[in-house]
Amino acid sequence: MNTRALSLIIIFTALAAALNIYGPKIPFPLYPFLYFQLWEIPIVTAFLMIGPRSGLIVGAINTLILLIFFQGYLPSGPFYNFAAVLAMFVGIYLPYWLSKRKCKDDNFGNYLRKHILVFTASSTGLAIVLRVLALTVINYFALPQPYPIGLEMPQEAVLVFLPLGAIFNAIVALYTIPIAIAITALVMSRVKFQ
Repeated sequence: MNTRALSLIIIFTALAAALNIYGPKIPFPLYPFLYFQLWEIPIVTAFLMIGPRSGLIVGAINTLILLIFFQGYLPSGPFYNFAAVLAMFVGIYLPYWLSKRKCKDDNFGNYLRKHILVFTASSTGLAIVLRVLALTVINYFALPQPYPIGLEMPQEAVLVFLPLGAIFNAIVALYTIPIAIAITALVMSRVKFQ
């Protein structure tokens, strides 16, 4: 890993942690323990701009920071957040990998700028599906568990929560990924990172 990549990892990690701890937190109206936030944007931007491994590093370090400083409603919450980010990464990776293979001039930023609508639609759509599926399964098993793993929800309450949780997760991916792609395309079309 070169010095530039390491520096960007530190910057994106600090930005993600700062946004999570100090950034705006808009509660989901139906379940106020879920928050719309901006902290996932720097993690996805790191994934796209520096590479998948760097995105994983930023996401993992952010999870550790959250465990110490801002766990949210549950102490295990940062792990659920990390699972959501990983599911999105899988959804973003296939279009990312195909795009990188098609880059003739080895500048992902230029390629992304030319094909931004297709890349954004395919990445966002696949990431939404995978995030919703992953978190639906996790929530189904975790929410009935006692604190600090879950909320001790009765099975009936969990079944009511799942579609609403799916809507929340879809919305988060729906704004996170296009914003991260736009930032990546803008920066990488002017500066070569890899």
